[in-house]
Amino acid sequence: MKEELLSVGIDLGTSTTQLIFSRLTVENMATSYTVPRMVITRKEIQYKSDIYFTPLLDQTRIDFGKVREIIEREYEKAGIQKDEIDTGAVIITGETAGKENAREVIHALSGFAGDFVVATAGPDLESVISGKGAGTDLYSKEHHLTAVNIDIGGGTSNLAVFCRGDTVDTGCLDIGGRLVKLDRETGRITYIAPKIQKIIESEGWEISVGTIADEALLKPLLVQMTEVLEQSVGLRRDNPYYEKMITNQGIHLSQEISCISFSGGVADVVYHPEKFTDPFLFGDIGVLLGRTIRESALFRNLQVIESAETIRATVVGAGSHTTEISGSTITYTKEVFPIKNLPVLKLSEEESEPAAMGDAIRKKLEWFTVEGSIQQTAVAFTGEDNPSFLRVQEYAEALLDGMEPLLRAGLPLIVVVENDMAKVLGQTMYHLLEWKREVICLDGIHLAEGEYIDIGKPIAEGCVLPVVVKTLVFSK
Repeated sequence: MKEELLSVGIDLGTSTTQLIFSRLTVENMATSYTVPRMVITRKEIQYKSDIYFTPLLDQTRIDFGKVREIIEREYEKAGIQKDEIDTGAVIITGETAGKENAREVIHALSGFAGDFVVATAGPDLESVISGKGAGTDLYSKEHHLTAVNIDIGGGTSNLAVFCRGDTVDTGCLDIGGRLVKLDRETGRITYIAPKIQKIIESEGWEISVGTIADEALLKPLLVQMTEVLEQSVGLRRDNPYYEKMITNQGIHLSQEISCISFSGGVADVVYHPEKFTDPFLFGDIGVLLGRTIRESALFRNLQVIESAETIRATVVGAGSHTTEISGSTITYTKEVFPIKNLPVLKLSEEESEPAAMGDAIRKKLEWFTVEGSIQQTAVAFTGEDNPSFLRVQEYAEALLDGMEPLLRAGLPLIVVVENDMAKVLGQTMYHLLEWKREVICLDGIHLAEGEYIDIGKPIAEGCVLPVVVKTLVFSK
């Protein structure tokens, strides 16, 4: 049994906007005598768009009209209609995620790009996606080591740490190539990001908007920015600006990092500085930042991996690495897919005990109630390996007790469990409801509090569901 999905990735970054179309192959890897085990066996890039500078109306707003024109043009060039798309992600990243109209733009794009394309943002998710797009996870797995990918864009640097292929940590820093911009004709600085301005003021450097830039003038700033990156991976501890440059969190160095890779627009300069003779080629400090990183301890003290993708790492990750496949033993009593933007109510390990489940779910469902109206929500928990039927009944009764407000609102019950128990759990819930209410119960998907999911139409003769996990978080 084999099936193909067409996936799109759309990335609106601080500096660039781009698209990618990928073909995902889903196959049953089980034998004829066992339960089907559907996995994504192949990810093939079908089309890469041109790379565009992200169009802005001003420093605070995205030009959605021009973004839409770009996307329509690239769909036409690729020969793809939006109704052909099965899955994928729209990623809004870096400083662009903080624009005043970012939320409106991303939701509009989500609707434009296809029934099952989702809006995603947030530095943690971007770190993982770009690291996978760069191929760092695979290198880590194949060589049995811990590696970090730093995706250096225009406004932020996203870090993802992989240990033997598994994502073990993420972080994000406000370090990027377009935090200082200049006019290429005159060489005068036209923009300095607020955090960078504070460093300049603290050090007393004569760098300001209107100043004519040169490499010598900017070198001390570039060294400070690079030292922040060095400290982020444990190569120093003394940079005074490290804490201030953390976007949301740094990585926790619980294990020694032996390898490093780079992606994002600045990565091309890091790997191949000889190709960039003009230090202000892009009207910013990206080329100079790349050169400084190349000369730093990041390059000297760690084994450097050349990434599979650099400037396209995030969009490749979005187009090929955001879709997961549910387990094959699942329950859905009515085909109501696709379901989009479904918030996740995640139970902790303590709350996942049947005795505590009911109260915990009821309490957390209050978070999803606005003006007396409850919204559709997915309840997620870890579950157990090989639970007895009696234990499954206890889970089912506890879930129905806690999800009673959803039943009163006439909403279907949606449960996502990590371990392989969804079919029997879902059918038990359906039986207890006397087959009168809709139940969707999936397994094989790991979720966290604050995430959202989209569930696509059934594939592989209805035995599995494609799921995209995303985080709707917009930077301030």
